[in-house]
Amino acid sequence: MHRYLLAAVWPAGEAAIAAATVKAARRSPRRQGRAGHVASGGLDHLPKLDAALPALVSGAFRPGSALIRPGRGGGTVGQAARRALCGREALPGWMPDLLRLGVITGAGGFMTYQVMKLLGPAIIKYGPAMDEAVVRWTNSHQIGKWAAVTERLGKIGNTWTTWGAASTAAVCLAVTWRERKWLPPAALAAAILVDHYVTLAIRHEFGRPGPPDSPGGTYPSGGCDRVVLFYGLIAYLLWREFSGSQQGRVYAIGTVAALSFNEAYSREYLSKHWLTDIVSGLLYGALLLAPFVAAVRLIAGPAIGAGQASAR
Repeated sequence: MHRYLLAAVWPAGEAAIAAATVKAARRSPRRQGRAGHVASGGLDHLPKLDAALPALVSGAFRPGSALIRPGRGGGTVGQAARRALCGREALPGWMPDLLRLGVITGAGGFMTYQVMKLLGPAIIKYGPAMDEAVVRWTNSHQIGKWAAVTERLGKIGNTWTTWGAASTAAVCLAVTWRERKWLPPAALAAAILVDHYVTLAIRHEFGRPGPPDSPGGTYPSGGCDRVVLFYGLIAYLLWREFSGSQQGRVYAIGTVAALSFNEAYSREYLSKHWLTDIVSGLLYGALLLAPFVAAVRLIAGPAIGAGQASAR
């Protein structure tokens, strides 16, 4: 009986997350419409620019104005301005933003490492009393066919699966984003680098062995971390560019929560990680995700719906 109850935890958990997501989405305010792209300096400024443009043009080309005064090398200041616009000043200013992205996410990775380093000794010292009992009970109540199913379900958190999803999303978002097309690929590539090297640093610091059936597993769970970080970042990038509504945010969070629960359940059911490693892996992924969301928000501005709602 207990083995069937253990197997029923997965559909029950996914159903609970889906129900909570739908309920929260229904209670959230409806989207405000999509008149323009405010997210990253979009189109809402055009009416004001159209109104001011005639006065600017007439004043600029009035005799004696600054734009038609001769410059140093002959020609006019207006011609010099055009040369500047066609030269260095016309280049996109992506380098400062890219540097900002690297600094914020790198600092976030360092702070995350410090937090996990602080929690690690307590988990390793006090965790085995609960972890070993959970693994023994789970192993004695497994169902062979269901274990095969959870093995497949848990592959969404594998390294190459998440990296493949991040690469695919990077290409698609680079094509579909309206502005700063470089930002999604850069953010996802930075996520791969930060997650990889911070995880290596944590495992070098602790090197905790996993359960007997999976000695390679360690603190924290890499599968849970990657699901939260990569799918969470992809969901945020999709939401902020194509929705921006409260309902869209709820559904994005609910989707990532469902994927994270799926990964945590499969890792525990198959005894690939200790329970404390699974919980710490979810926390680890959330801590890594936060600076990436903050960096994208700082560089690209508020999401479409949020910006329009505040403008109104």
